[in-house]
Amino acid sequence: MTRFTLRYRVARVLSRTLPGAVVALGLLSSPASAQVIAAERSTAYENALAAGYKAQALCEGVIAAGRTEAQVEALELRGIYSEYQPLLPRLKATVDRKARSVLVSFPGDLPPRRADWAPGLGCVLAPIGGTARLWPAGTWQGQLPAPADARPWPLGDGGIAPRSSVALAATIDKAFDRATYKGETVGVVVLRDGRIVGEKYASGFGPFVANRTWSVAKSIAGTLVGIAVQELRIDPQKPAQVPEWRVAGDPRRSITLDQLLRMSSGLHSDHYGNRTDAIYFGGTTVTEQAAGWPLEVKPGTRFRYANNDIMLAARAVRAAMNNDKRYARWPQRLFEPLGMQHTTAGTDWQGNFILSSQVYTTARDLARLGQLWLQDGVWQGKRLLPAGWMRYMTAPSGPQPAEGAGYGATMWLFGPKQGLPAGTYSAQGNRGQYVMVVPSQKLVIVRRGEDGASARFDIARFTADVIRDGQ
Repeated sequence: MTRFTLRYRVARVLSRTLPGAVVALGLLSSPASAQVIAAERSTAYENALAAGYKAQALCEGVIAAGRTEAQVEALELRGIYSEYQPLLPRLKATVDRKARSVLVSFPGDLPPRRADWAPGLGCVLAPIGGTARLWPAGTWQGQLPAPADARPWPLGDGGIAPRSSVALAATIDKAFDRATYKGETVGVVVLRDGRIVGEKYASGFGPFVANRTWSVAKSIAGTLVGIAVQELRIDPQKPAQVPEWRVAGDPRRSITLDQLLRMSSGLHSDHYGNRTDAIYFGGTTVTEQAAGWPLEVKPGTRFRYANNDIMLAARAVRAAMNNDKRYARWPQRLFEPLGMQHTTAGTDWQGNFILSSQVYTTARDLARLGQLWLQDGVWQGKRLLPAGWMRYMTAPSGPQPAEGAGYGATMWLFGPKQGLPAGTYSAQGNRGQYVMVVPSQKLVIVRRGEDGASARFDIARFTADVIRDGQ
């Protein structure tokens, strides 16, 4: 075995055990040539996943958000998972704006990966080898991205005139300088007492340009589960209704909806955290993969952050509804009342919502959501969430992360240990997506990013500075 072969194999193993790790020869300081060689030796499946990643990003970025292919290539398709990054330049993409579809070819004898835009869902990936359009985009040919809503804020975009203090404006500016807080900021919105007091966007973005929430979608899922609990009278403390677990003798039948929302299901997963690539980029369905993992420890005894738990919570809601038309409208039960007209929740090709990550939205829409949370689930005088649901989402019940922020039911919990006021909580996601809520300050802070793996935005410091400068 040559030295290169040995080091290459070690890198391949590390790529599967260390999410986001650099997998070329020197790990953190790999020459570009090594990554090119790794790309040449990548499997057909890895190329298919990379093609799916590219098809999804181009479909959402170009067709849904109105950005250019070059802009998406330069930002959303940079600094991604290291096993796919060197493959992307080799994969030819065809963007059909009229048909609202993207095709990305990859090595092998299978047809290109396909992503199609559909009303209300955004862009949906076909399975590897699939060629059929799953939902007809031609039934709605309205403007993309959707224009401004003339209604006054917060339901619409009228009357927004931020009046930032000099100090707050300077702090927001620093969020974009790549040095003070690190990362690649593409949007910031600051609310105080429900009013926008600060707002700024990077070139190519704006108040109506959506990008992926990644794991902020988990907190959206927790909110949607609250709506389902209220409407369907679901008890989160009872076993989740996952149909694939109903076979007699299946020990997973005891896992509760609460344990899924709190990342304490006890289920095994192949990566800690946010790697469910087969579903996100491969077109594998939630029911094919997420429901198939075995127990690893007793439910309720271990915190393990996992996309599968949230996808399974949504799967349980689908089963409880027992009405696919109603299920397809489920996210709109939240988005429509809040005026989140630039938000879509995506599904797999069999209609299961991928609510661990697959939501695309704008900073303003996330600010609306953060304000709903701050107002204890009440919006414009109407209760949308059950009384006490926000307390439930932000209570650190059950096993907790070993270090850092605490965890509630899909919410991260901050406080004095992070230099922030007690009771601060957050939705957060990959590549620097944050919705920070500081109840004691009546403050909501949204930061959207496209951070690479090596430059994580310092959200705790930024939040502390906004509190200081936004008085």
